[in-house]
Amino acid sequence: MNKWTDAETAVASIHDGATIAITGSGGGLLEPDALLQALEQRFLQTGHPRNLTVVHALGVGDGQGSGLGRLAHAGLVRRVIGGHWVWSSAMQHLAEAGEIEAYSFPGGVIATLFREIGAGRPGVITRVGLRTFVDPRVDGGKLNEATTEDLVELVQIGGEEYLRFKPFKVDFALVMASSADDKGNLSVRHEPADLDIYAVALAAHNSGGKVIAQVKRRTDAYVPARLVRVPGILVDTTVEWQAQRQCAVSEYDPSLSGEALMEVGDDEKLTVDVMREIVGERAAQELGRNQSVNFGFGFPGVIPAILRSQGRRADYWGSVEQGIHNGSMLDGAMFGAARNADAILPSVDQFDFYSGGGIDVTFLGMGEFDAEGNVNVSKLGSVVVGPGGFMDIAQGARKIVFCGAFEAKGLKVTRHDNRLDIVSPGSFPKLVKQVRHITFSGVQARLDGKEVIYITERAVFRLDPLGVTLIEIAEGVDLQRDVLSRIEFEPLIADHLLHDATH
Repeated sequence: MNKWTDAETAVASIHDGATIAITGSGGGLLEPDALLQALEQRFLQTGHPRNLTVVHALGVGDGQGSGLGRLAHAGLVRRVIGGHWVWSSAMQHLAEAGEIEAYSFPGGVIATLFREIGAGRPGVITRVGLRTFVDPRVDGGKLNEATTEDLVELVQIGGEEYLRFKPFKVDFALVMASSADDKGNLSVRHEPADLDIYAVALAAHNSGGKVIAQVKRRTDAYVPARLVRVPGILVDTTVEWQAQRQCAVSEYDPSLSGEALMEVGDDEKLTVDVMREIVGERAAQELGRNQSVNFGFGFPGVIPAILRSQGRRADYWGSVEQGIHNGSMLDGAMFGAARNADAILPSVDQFDFYSGGGIDVTFLGMGEFDAEGNVNVSKLGSVVVGPGGFMDIAQGARKIVFCGAFEAKGLKVTRHDNRLDIVSPGSFPKLVKQVRHITFSGVQARLDGKEVIYITERAVFRLDPLGVTLIEIAEGVDLQRDVLSRIEFEPLIADHLLHDATH
């Protein structure tokens, strides 16, 4: 039966060596921060628990120390299996220094793995990640030399290659919800997303573990059955924390949780830098009418606002991996939430939609790409980033449009009368001979017959059967000086190279 207690008492049962699964996404979505803070304080005061394994599908934290950052102490954590790492620089540093075992798997795979663990099935068997860094023929998802155990294997079914992500026991689930009743029934009715809360709870409960829930309020009133996301049979302990916020930017906004509509103007001014605006506007040209579309984190996050400003809101059905369909998508730290959404699904269901081919086109960011068409967004230099939902989405999409700057570190551009002016070049190339981490495999994309476009502020490329082809440069850009001489490989050049005057 469900027990009510305080956060300190709730986490006191977490023992040394436990595996804990955590809900959450960047910007504070479903982030059980009171529980994580209490766990951190217990470790700092007593030195226990030690050697935890922490598993999360998407980024957990605000980048200022909350969420996963609470657990970023050597000794407290032994192993992290994460989909997205950027919301805790302290945990990134532990991984980079080799002080913890660090794995990064696709976010959708991790969320689905929770469900499969709970269902007692033999892990996740999927084509997501073939020939990328999670493929055991490459790195097996391992991020440093301290990480040695193989958690992924290559299997063949019906003559086709798949990856099997192995299941494991979950001892504790730490989840956040809006409210709970005395039976422990959890509702996320006031939250911007459902994420993987049910799958995380299921994995722990059916592993013989415990589910600890943080909620904003305890209710004596009847919670309508349709509003219960996690039934009380799965919940062991509940903590009321009245200071809980809906997300980083809102105490409570019903338009974010899908409970009410608010006026959102089509003529909102874009508050983005010129680089993202140029790339976003060019990327928007790749969208046809009546298409199912996914928008990724980073550069593509501005595209929905650009489409709204162009009066193209009705041209597409948009979604993001957090489970949001349509609405006015938020950007930056609040990527993954939207005002006035048409539907809010569990992220596990959303990833099923993606991996099965539910979207026509996806717009994704890119850190660097190479002559094979491979893209890296998961490990930039020594910095552990992780793919989030990037790999799951790219595997299922029919068309993939990568968006990013041509160079890094110091690149500045302006635009005058649709002509691009490169004020100062970047000092770090992003079009490289070979990417340092394969988050997207150009070889696999060609085998699968994907349409792949790479858009930068000055040039556009296409993945062809023979390699990467330059198909377009911006007005004001010199082909040799500004493009070819600044690429580490020799791209193919289209017979009819276009000059795009829309930049």
